[in-house]
Amino acid sequence: MATAEATAEDFGAMAGYNESIVRKFTIAATFWGVVGFAAGVLIALQLAFPVLNFDLEWLSFGRLRPVHTSAVIFAFGGNVLFATSFYVVQRTCRAPLFGGPALAGFVFWAYQLFIVMAALGYVLGITQGKEYAEPEWFVDLWLTVLWVVYLVIFLGTLLTRREPHIYVANWFFLAFIVTVAVLHLVNNATVPVSFTGAKSYTLWSGVQDALTQWWYAHNAVGFFLTAGFLGIMYYFVPKQVNRPIYSYRLSVVHFWSLIFLYIWAGPHHLHYTALPDWAQTLGMAFSVMLWMPSWGGMINGLMTLSGAWDRLRTDPILKLLVVSVAFYGMSTFEGPVMSIKAVNSLSHYTDWTIGHVHSGALGWVAFVSFGAIYYLVPRLWQRERLYSIRLVNTHFWIATIGIVFYITSMWVSGIMQGLMWRTYDALGFLEYSFVETVEAMHPYYLIRAFGGILFLIGSLIMVYNLWQTVRGRIRDEKPFGVPVRDREDG
Repeated sequence: MATAEATAEDFGAMAGYNESIVRKFTIAATFWGVVGFAAGVLIALQLAFPVLNFDLEWLSFGRLRPVHTSAVIFAFGGNVLFATSFYVVQRTCRAPLFGGPALAGFVFWAYQLFIVMAALGYVLGITQGKEYAEPEWFVDLWLTVLWVVYLVIFLGTLLTRREPHIYVANWFFLAFIVTVAVLHLVNNATVPVSFTGAKSYTLWSGVQDALTQWWYAHNAVGFFLTAGFLGIMYYFVPKQVNRPIYSYRLSVVHFWSLIFLYIWAGPHHLHYTALPDWAQTLGMAFSVMLWMPSWGGMINGLMTLSGAWDRLRTDPILKLLVVSVAFYGMSTFEGPVMSIKAVNSLSHYTDWTIGHVHSGALGWVAFVSFGAIYYLVPRLWQRERLYSIRLVNTHFWIATIGIVFYITSMWVSGIMQGLMWRTYDALGFLEYSFVETVEAMHPYYLIRAFGGILFLIGSLIMVYNLWQTVRGRIRDEKPFGVPVRDREDG
């Protein structure tokens, strides 16, 4: 980490940094996180107990599923990315946000309005009806406007920086902002029926539409949920451990190889479909190659702790950050394996994919977000430390146990599901009906819901801890992680 950046950390107030906007995005991220996790628990219970779909169409699984996914990805994850990118770019550039408080304030309120409009569209059924139930054209247009302003602020801050060096976290944030804009414009290109109505028609159709959707969806994972959060990793892990990144050269190699390879991997979602075989193979090949840069980033993050591994015993915030990097490595190993056609023939359309997605979403994205939020709150509100370090550790273990229940149940359920679908009897007929596979998965749906409940409880513990921190309270507790024989009280 540059020396100038460390100085900026100490004298942030004098430098005129806009910390108010970071506080707003941090509060919004915490709020939407709980909403998204709660929605996930509800739809998990709806799968286990269909009676919970109720008689209201607005509360059915089909309407609430995109509410959950968009809430955790765009509402929770998006607000975390706004908060951290605005915090990091100011300090690493030694410059306040370009455009002043008004422009940044517009982005905040415009993004919250976008979240509400999208959620209402999902619940009311006003969507484009695609794989990810994208909002209708007017919501897309609003997002485009605010995203351009976001890019102007971030890029303008980089151009007006007083630090000649551009720290690598900003490269990842910039790649996330620019690529998400391109993905959004291409995938959501629609023609409205009228400018006074909600209905529109997409420019793509058939297999072209499918390929465009998965080019968008997989690269949304690659640049929204990976590149953006790698920017968080490259700043907050070194700051929390108080050491420079293990290898700056490796971080540059990680960046350029990741952004080049990721953009080609989307077709692996369309194995054994009408997509041309060469395109499927291309997606598989680039997915397997992605293994190398992904693990390069993981190694860079973990090796930053070289000589300071003992900090994990006393610092649960660092524990959240480091375990998130470990989950990043695990997810980016499993993803390329699942993209191989022979493996995909078993995993496709099964709960194995759900387990894979959530190992990355909960273990990597949520944990690195939790670590960043725990790091930010005391500094943003000028508090000595968090209200309770022990509650952070409690949050970590409850959430980790919840993740283990969730992903292992989905692994077992998904592999069982795939094997049942491909089992034939002696006469060549299917051995199991579809209903029988659903019935066999019921116990695992219960386990998944239990894991989700634990993860939600962990987030509520975090909310309480942060609220007490903002109020200026400090819990009287014994030093965390110190062996009993080393404590002053014996």
